[in-house]
Amino acid sequence: MGTSSNLREGAENASSAFSVTERPTRCSVSAITLSDVMHNPPERALKAKRRKVVNNSAKCHNNPGVRKSVPTRSRLVSACTSSTTWRSPVESGIPAKTSERTTPHEGHCNSSMHCRKKTCGKQQTKEKPMNKTKEWKVITHFGGFDWAQDHHDVVIVNQQGEIIEKWQFQHDQNGWKDFAAIVAKYPCLGIAVETSQGLMIEQMLNMELNVYPVQPKAAKRYRERKAPSGNKNDSLDAWALADALRMEGQHWRVLNPQDPMISELRLLCRDEVSLIEQRTALVVQLQDALRMYYPAVLEAFDDWVQESSWAFVEAFPTPRILEKAGKRKWEKFLHVHRLWREATAQKRYAIFERAAQFCGSPSVTAAKSRLALTLVKMLRLLERELKDYRHRIEELFQQHPDRDLFGSLPGAGPKLSARLMSEIGDDRALYPTADNLKCYAGISPVSYQSGQIHKVHVRRHCNKNLRHAVHLWANLSRRFCPWAQIYYQTHRQKGQSHATAIRCLGSRWLKILWKMWQTHTPYNEALHTQNQIKHGSWIVELKAA
Repeated sequence: MGTSSNLREGAENASSAFSVTERPTRCSVSAITLSDVMHNPPERALKAKRRKVVNNSAKCHNNPGVRKSVPTRSRLVSACTSSTTWRSPVESGIPAKTSERTTPHEGHCNSSMHCRKKTCGKQQTKEKPMNKTKEWKVITHFGGFDWAQDHHDVVIVNQQGEIIEKWQFQHDQNGWKDFAAIVAKYPCLGIAVETSQGLMIEQMLNMELNVYPVQPKAAKRYRERKAPSGNKNDSLDAWALADALRMEGQHWRVLNPQDPMISELRLLCRDEVSLIEQRTALVVQLQDALRMYYPAVLEAFDDWVQESSWAFVEAFPTPRILEKAGKRKWEKFLHVHRLWREATAQKRYAIFERAAQFCGSPSVTAAKSRLALTLVKMLRLLERELKDYRHRIEELFQQHPDRDLFGSLPGAGPKLSARLMSEIGDDRALYPTADNLKCYAGISPVSYQSGQIHKVHVRRHCNKNLRHAVHLWANLSRRFCPWAQIYYQTHRQKGQSHATAIRCLGSRWLKILWKMWQTHTPYNEALHTQNQIKHGSWIVELKAA
């Protein structure tokens, strides 16, 4: 139990001097920028006389000494009443093309001058608060949770910002029991934490707490707001999160428990990708070892992810053994592993015959051949585990209701379909628009606008697993969808790189996938072509040409 004065000693109090006071809103602003809160104008004294309004027109400047006055006009007080109707801005009479355009930018960052924001014909709608699971008005206490590997710091403040609880507990069973006993005293408690996964998140969700995940960069800014000098400690981090939740939490999203099937499928897909990366690392090590004493085998085989290449190293680990084996055993090996081709067999035989003429010394061969065999054993074990992972992933994917939806995506296949479904999930309310899904996947760029400067660069903070899956899917879709290939080639002809064109195609695909996902409808190529013709897409014109 601590007081708020103890924690605020390390924080700067200079930020309190920069408090912003609200000004009365003028009723002459347009309806687009009109604030929800309308302040009445200050009341004038009853006997106070109105000043004459001076006309400072050009006519008065041309006649020196003339000071004309115009009739006084009272302020518009009734403009905010219910009888007043607001007029929307005039819409443009030129119809815009309805086909979707993406404006990819080559490279990491491009800038353009004289970029001004155009006024839309429709009024801007306000974004609804993302907290739909729990009503914000029922939250009476706000907690900040600063986690670590072995211990955690927690600070709880009330609605006035006063610290009423502050403690540290160990990351074990007894520590979490103490945590549960303390938070049980505050039934309407919200907790902000700088992560959205892990064992501590599972513990808090099992306690039915309202957990609000905070992006690490935003958490750093909240701490700097409390301590501009750069002071940092775990208690200060927890207090900054708690106070940020108290001030701005009504716009945050509550972390909901995930579907167990989706959670398991997501972790399996991510672990599978990690194991594939480890397999790639072992293959690189194997090639490096063979290059030092056995360069002929690298010339004979190109794909070292295939098990047949590993089997050749096991059957003929050194150039001397390969030379003694003879052509008959070479031919038998190629036939057994289905590698014999009339066009390549003779070329491989020639490589095998001269393998011993250019190889490493006996000492290097003895050492590196042992390493090569060890790496092959590790690769075989890893390959078996990957097959088990693939079997379990396909099993979970077939049990999910959205299997037909994601399975119908052209080019996705069984692997990418499961990855896309696991990363997107099944909570339709999580992405109310297609743009939300694009930003989450890292497909939409980040825009920076200040004055007449407008810069656009690639989005770095996103779900990188989903972005990787979308990139692979968009690239493979070009083989199955003619419009996808046309869309890609069009952007390539504009001088854009392969990665930029694939991001643009991925943005197009995510918009289609979002609509399919919201309506529970599998992909239909004929229906998509019909919509392209209906909306006058430029892809249809290029396809017809």
